Amino acid sequence: LSIQDVAALVQPSVVAITTEQMVSTNTWFGGSYVQSGAGSGVIISQDGYIVTCAHVVSGANNITVQLADGTEYTATVVGQDSTSDVAVLKIEATGLTPAVIGDSDSLAVGETTIAVGNPLGTLSNTVTNGIVSALNREVTVQGNDMNLIQTSASISPGNSGGGLFNGQGELIGIVNAKSGSTTNTGEATNAEGLGFAIPINTAM
Repeated sequence: LSIQDVAALVQPSVVAITTEQMVSTNTWFGGSYVQSGAGSGVIISQDGYIVTCAHVVSGANNITVQLADGTEYTATVVGQDSTSDVAVLKIEATGLTPAVIGDSDSLAVGETTIAVGNPLGTLSNTVTNGIVSALNREVTVQGNDMNLIQTSASISPGNSGGGLFNGQGELIGIVNAKSGSTTNTGEATNAEGLGFAIPINTAM
């Protein structure tokens, strides 16, 4: 399939996620404020189950899911696991378009990858492409050591929880990190083209 074909095929399966979290402010006046966050998710059943990253929804009071056609739903967290950074959400909807689940164990370095997500929390259904740059890459994400797929598809904040698809349009990974590591002197090394995804076999 062409990248255009894959994009048309998979975009209805990817959702934008917006979260609201009450954050206490430790001031003399007490009080709290609402901190909003954004991420992405992938529909895995036609009746509203959605997989995303645990760090996207962790601590959220309100979670809103927006489908590719703009319809919005309130989502509930069915389960989440911070170690694998996977969470499952549920929305009350039917007739959705679930992603076709691929096999991340059969991936080869150099294969085409297509990432679909909501970068910066405002650019929903953005499609970027690249290749599988490495497999079983040991990466530490928020204190957890993980074995991830490395891809050159452009990944930005807000892409987390979105889908990484292969050239057949099958879901092979859940995007969860990009390189933002610091050197031992504390300088940020924002390398481009270093994105990471949880292998779908691990996530499932």
